[in-house]
Amino acid sequence: MKSYRWAMVFFLCLFLFSCAKAKTYPLYLHYQPGKEFPSLQQKIGSPLGLPPFKDERPDKLYIGIHTPLHGVSDYFKSDPFPLERAIKESLTEVLSRQRVKTVPMDGWDGEPESLKNVETDSVLMIEIKNFWTEGKAVPFKTNLKTSIRLVVHLGVKKEEKVFSKNISIEKETTFVRLTPEKVEKTLNEILTDIFDTYFSDPY
Repeated sequence: MKSYRWAMVFFLCLFLFSCAKAKTYPLYLHYQPGKEFPSLQQKIGSPLGLPPFKDERPDKLYIGIHTPLHGVSDYFKSDPFPLERAIKESLTEVLSRQRVKTVPMDGWDGEPESLKNVETDSVLMIEIKNFWTEGKAVPFKTNLKTSIRLVVHLGVKKEEKVFSKNISIEKETTFVRLTPEKVEKTLNEILTDIFDTYFSDPY
């Protein structure tokens, strides 16, 4: 009788897990500077042209996944969506506080020769090569591994040059209990590390 009862409990648990559906959580991506950049306007000028940023990841829908110890995995999306919009809007807000006016552009080929034809002092374009965070649960904790790789192209008209930087960061964090809020906070802290470093020395 006991074995029958445990078998029923086991199959009931399997049924409940099979009926559970994966959830998708929006993560508000927002670069919040941790320092000031007093010479930024002097270096890149104003206005600054912003052509469309490029998301070159194979899967552009999600930016991460959380795999619990039991049950189905949950996914994370950027807010705003898509990811390139989230990054561009965040940078636009920060740059305006640094007295750098941003101007949308239809496109830019990334070549120094084309800078003489643009109407702005400089042009900033970002290629998103990798942007992924993955939480894996193990007994009593969850390990979160985040990997971000961006290529930032800055064309400065007065220099007649395009300065490109390949920025790559990997970070591993452990949580007793992982929540979307903690994942969001981790991603925004990494964005602060990336862009604080970049705007301190854009060349």
